[in-house]
Amino acid sequence: MKYNILEKLDIMIPNPHCELEYNCDYELLIATVLSAQCTDARVNMVTKELFSKYDIFSLSKASLKDIENIIRPVGTYTKKSEYILKIAQALVNDYEGKVPNNRKYLETLPGVGRKTCNVVLSNIYNVPAIAVDTHVERVAKRLSLAKDSDDVLKVEQKLMRKVPKAKWSRTHHQLVLFGRYICKAKNPLCANCLLQEECKYYKKNTK
Repeated sequence: MKYNILEKLDIMIPNPHCELEYNCDYELLIATVLSAQCTDARVNMVTKELFSKYDIFSLSKASLKDIENIIRPVGTYTKKSEYILKIAQALVNDYEGKVPNNRKYLETLPGVGRKTCNVVLSNIYNVPAIAVDTHVERVAKRLSLAKDSDDVLKVEQKLMRKVPKAKWSRTHHQLVLFGRYICKAKNPLCANCLLQEECKYYKKNTK
């Protein structure tokens, strides 16, 4: 990656962090699963209630209907409730309620894909990773760090080649926050952005 992009991200997003609220490993895993097609703010509202009522062991024995009632605001709550219950049961049965540093195992859990694994392993175990969500994908393509036709895995691979490995996790959080608050899908705040020079969206829409 051009160094000036990283440098400018450091200026715009100097203290990047995960905006999902959690106190332990399984809380982050479940919150990340819930965050699919949902805002972190709404997930945080739901998980505050969920985790005040259940720990991983009681959650593994919870009523599906009760989980549904709590997480209803996140959307597709029926499917996500099943995911949560099965994840809790698997972690209790296989790892005494802990989230292991084991990508292959985690990706066998329902609702857990590569992006979720990257978020969890990066934040819990400091594993270098770049999780590509809709924000990261959009920003990478607008900055020509990936092609418009690239799928999320291709975007991840290209970012991993262009960003120094030691900065993968930091850059991931910066790209998420940059995409969420500045380089938004609709009405991006181009006037507040230091990356106009690198951005094909800006060049195309300010002619």
